[in-house]
Amino acid sequence: MRTRAWAGCLGVLTLATAAGSAVAGQWRDGAELYQKVCGHCHEANVGPVLKGRGLPPEYIQRVVRMGNRAMPAFRPTEIDDATLADVARRISTGAVLARE
Repeated sequence: MRTRAWAGCLGVLTLATAAGSAVAGQWRDGAELYQKVCGHCHEANVGPVLKGRGLPPEYIQRVVRMGNRAMPAFRPTEIDDATLADVARRISTGAVLARE
């Protein structure tokens, strides 16, 4: 289980590194961000399920910026504030997170 979690974290860090090479505002919207970054752990039983938990957007934004346990922190150069606010709103309200 621990190996699986680390493999997931490595995948997120790889994505974060790739994201860090791009400019802020690279994401089309929060749905795209969730699909390309968040979902790799939170839809694969590596990180906790986020959908339907009623997490406040402010909490989600804080965890993304500060990190929490195995989840790395994401800098504003990796995820801009507007896209972070959008994905946090979508997670909090249960809006469409990933394109089917």
